[in-house]
Amino acid sequence: MDAQKFDFIVVGAGSAGCALANRLSANPRTTVALFEAGPRDRSFWIHLPIGYGRTMWDSAVNWKFYTEPEPQMAGRRIYWPRGRVLGGSSSINGLIVIRGQPEDYDRWAHLGNNGWSWNEVLPYFIKLESNLDLAEDQLHGSNGPLQVSSINERHELIEAFIAAANRNGIARTADFNGRVQEGVGYFQLTACNGWRNSAADAYLRPARTRSNLHIFTNAQVGQIVLAGNRAAGVTCRIDGSTQTIAAMRGVILAAGAIQSPQLLMVSGIGPAKELQQHGIAVKINRPSVGRNLQDHLQYRLIYRVNKPITTNDLLRSWRGRCKLGIDWLLRRRGALAIGINQAGLFTRLMPGAKTPDIQFHVATLSADMAGGEVHDFSGVTLSVCQLRPESRGFITLASPDPFERPRIHANYLSSRLDRDYAVASIAFARKLARTSPFADYIDAEVAPGPQVESEADILDFARNNGATIFHPSGTCRMGADEEAVVDPRLRVRGVERLWVADCSIMPALVSGNTNVPAMMIAEKAADMILQECQQHNAGSELCLAEPSRIAI
Repeated sequence: MDAQKFDFIVVGAGSAGCALANRLSANPRTTVALFEAGPRDRSFWIHLPIGYGRTMWDSAVNWKFYTEPEPQMAGRRIYWPRGRVLGGSSSINGLIVIRGQPEDYDRWAHLGNNGWSWNEVLPYFIKLESNLDLAEDQLHGSNGPLQVSSINERHELIEAFIAAANRNGIARTADFNGRVQEGVGYFQLTACNGWRNSAADAYLRPARTRSNLHIFTNAQVGQIVLAGNRAAGVTCRIDGSTQTIAAMRGVILAAGAIQSPQLLMVSGIGPAKELQQHGIAVKINRPSVGRNLQDHLQYRLIYRVNKPITTNDLLRSWRGRCKLGIDWLLRRRGALAIGINQAGLFTRLMPGAKTPDIQFHVATLSADMAGGEVHDFSGVTLSVCQLRPESRGFITLASPDPFERPRIHANYLSSRLDRDYAVASIAFARKLARTSPFADYIDAEVAPGPQVESEADILDFARNNGATIFHPSGTCRMGADEEAVVDPRLRVRGVERLWVADCSIMPALVSGNTNVPAMMIAEKAADMILQECQQHNAGSELCLAEPSRIAI
């Protein structure tokens, strides 16, 4: 193979890929190549916390995927923003730090995934975090690469919402990542001193001067090169030409729940029937590749506020924008430093629920959709989602061309239970909005609106307005069974020296936002991969590659 050579190739510089690149290159004798299809994270709007209102629609840093028409969602194609830039989705997301519930990971272990129980993943959550607000809490880290901060500014409208939740039996909490997730309060963010702290900030910047780490941007991987049953490298499109890059010790896919399964399939690893339909030679028949797709579906309730205290009011006026800018420039405070969603709520909705089964994001602004233009009135948004949906979707190929976008079939609301949750969670959100003191600030319900009354009407509203909350997972399912795509050590079944380490490996979606869990997966994966290489005496086979010709 006449190609550049590295010990490890990491595909995708998102939340997981940045962490992997950092940890695998910590040994100066180990060479690592990190490939990112998008550009460097130079945009100011990436680094300003509220800037994701812009990057949400910026094709320069965003894949801007759409699902196929959704049968249970009025035939709509649902917009799926995903990061296409150093830092991946951690560079364009809402910055919210949620680990999920201990029971999520204990469930993974119960399904046969040894090593993935809560007690076994908690050390990695602590390791990755630098949380000075909660440094004295043994559940939090203070020396990790990722800067985590609590929202310490108090907002009149958020305080009223918290008080209304208290009246409905939900206690205030300062830490959704503490011993109990249940409660209402302000979020923790991947932010520090008024700036976003993406995976690129946390993991790549401290490592980018390492001579053994080579970061390729605007470089999209097309296929995994197999030598027999071993991953030997990748093909990559760089500057319009296709190059082959060799991996001496292995390839790790961290391209996310959409593109990691796509890369497996275009490389001949996937459902044989589908691959054959596209003329792809079947290397390994693995029907579960691309299946088990899960996501959180959100319903956004919008209310008109009777007092000009919302972010809408600040953004709509010259005086308000000046105030926002001054607060950020001089004090690193205010809405520009926080982002859009300030408060959250986790609670048990359905009878028999032993842990929280719904989550709220509360924003002191309103728009027709996430990242849209704010309304011309004072507005607040209550976004609610079911934490553990039953509906399962899948990813399929549109063609054998690795650079053509795959087809996304989310299958939202295909489960009767999920439809029941849609109706019940929206009804509960309305109940909170009718509870004082929050109700005292509400002038009118804009969406769904007073005309939406019956359960049938509410479900119809959910079908016509529900949208992703950006947590696709599960398409390269981890498991101990032979049908699983990867085993509990994240090795692709049937292929040597090939791993997947991103949210696609989740056997079941975690109860909350997925950014930090993706980093945890990568931290644990790096340890397992290095341990495996040591066990095979790989240290004597280290390849010191020549410097990359294309690096940032």
